[in-house]
Amino acid sequence: MGNSRVTKPRLSLLRLIEMNLGFLGLQFSFGLQQANMAPIYGYLGADEASLPLLWLAGPVTGLLVQPLIGAMSDRTSTRIGRRTPYFLVGAVLCSLCLLAMPYSPTLWIAASLLWVLDAANNVTMEPYRAYVGDRLPPEQRAAGFLTQSAFTGLAQTLAYLSPSLLVWFGFDKDMTDANGIPDITRLAFLIGAVLSLSTIVWSVVRVPELPLTEAEKAHLAAEPLTFGGALRDLRVALVEMPKPMRQLALAMLCQWYAMFAYWQFITFALVRSLHGTADKTSIAFRDTVLTAGQLGAFYNAVAFVAALALVPLARRWGAKHAHAACLLASGAAMLAIPGIRSEAGLFVAMLGIGVGWASMMGNPYIMLIDMIPPERNGVYMGIFNMFIVIPMIIESLTVPLFYHSLLDGEPRNILYLGGALMVLGAAATVRVRAEAPAR
Repeated sequence: MGNSRVTKPRLSLLRLIEMNLGFLGLQFSFGLQQANMAPIYGYLGADEASLPLLWLAGPVTGLLVQPLIGAMSDRTSTRIGRRTPYFLVGAVLCSLCLLAMPYSPTLWIAASLLWVLDAANNVTMEPYRAYVGDRLPPEQRAAGFLTQSAFTGLAQTLAYLSPSLLVWFGFDKDMTDANGIPDITRLAFLIGAVLSLSTIVWSVVRVPELPLTEAEKAHLAAEPLTFGGALRDLRVALVEMPKPMRQLALAMLCQWYAMFAYWQFITFALVRSLHGTADKTSIAFRDTVLTAGQLGAFYNAVAFVAALALVPLARRWGAKHAHAACLLASGAAMLAIPGIRSEAGLFVAMLGIGVGWASMMGNPYIMLIDMIPPERNGVYMGIFNMFIVIPMIIESLTVPLFYHSLLDGEPRNILYLGGALMVLGAAATVRVRAEAPAR
C-alpha cells in the first residue's frame, strides 16, 4: 500500500471484521455497565431518584475526555500510529476497573470506579471511530461504521446475557457476597476485563493504521502535539463546525436522553410490571435483573442483525431517513413496555429497541463523516460525542428534580417520557439538511 493515504486500499470482509473486533471488547464493557450498574447501586442501597446522579460518570468523563483525546490523536505520531496508543492505554485501564467494580464494598467506591472506567472507555472510543474514518476509502465507510454497530450489538448481547448463561451453566443466581452482589455478576465482569484488552490488541495487530504521508509528517512536525495545541484545535473546530452537524444536535439530545433513562430505570420498571414489588432485596428483584439482562441481550442481538441490514438501506434511502425510521420503531417500543405484563410481550417490544439502537450506533456517524474534513476526523468525532454525553448529563441532572413530583416516583413513567423523546428525535433527524462534506 506504499506510503500514501490519498488512495486508501479497500479491505476484505475479514479485515473489516478484524479492524472492528476491538469494539467487541469495548462494547462488552459498556454492556456490563448498562445491565449491571443500576442493580449494583440498588444492592448497595441507592435510592431510585438518585440513580441518574450516580450515572453521571459516563457523560461527564465523555464530555471532558473524548473531544480532547480526539484532538490529541489528530496530532499524535508514533511508530504504532496516531490512534493506537490511545486504544491500548484505554483498554488496560478499562480491564483493571472491570476487575475491581463488582467487589465494591460501598456505594461511593462503586461510583468512583465507574468514573475511572468510563474515562478509560472514552480514551479508546473516539480515536477508534477516527481510525475507521482514516483507514477506509469513502465507499467502505458505511460498511465500516455499521460493522462497528454490529459488533456493538453482538458484544452487548453477550454482556447482558452473561449472568443468565452462567446460571444456565450451573452457577447459583442467589449466591451473593456480604454486600448483596451476586457471584455471577463478579464473574461476568472478569470475562469483560479479558475481552476488553485482548480484542483491541487483536485489531491493532491485524489491521494496523496506514502510515502518514510525507506532507502529513511535515505538518505534524511543524505543529507537534501539545496540550495547548489540542485545545486550540478543539476551539477552532467548534467555531467552524459544519451547519448540518449542528442540526444533528437536537436529534441527538432526544434520542440519548431517552436511551440513558431507559438503561437506568428498565429493571425497576419491570419488577413492578412483572412482580408488583419495588423491594430491591427480594428474590423477585434478582429474578428481574436476569430478565432485564435477557431482554437486553435480545435487543442487542436484534441490533447486530439490524446493523447488517442497515448497510444497503442506508445506501438506498440515505442514512438520515433510515435513522429516523429506526428511532420511530424504538419510540413505539418504549411507549408500549409499561403496559406489557408478560415476558413474551416484552421480547416483542425489544425488536423496536434493537432496531433503534443499531441505528444510533451507526447511521449518525455515516451522516457525520461526510460533513467533516478528513484531517479533523479525530477532533470532530470527539466533539460529536458531546452530542451524546450532554443529553446524558441533562438527563442525570433533571430526572431527580421531577421523578417524584411529576412522575410519582414511578419508573414506568420514565419509559413513556423516553418513547415520546424518541419520536421527537425522528422528526428532528428528518429536518437535518443536505449532508454535504465540509472541505
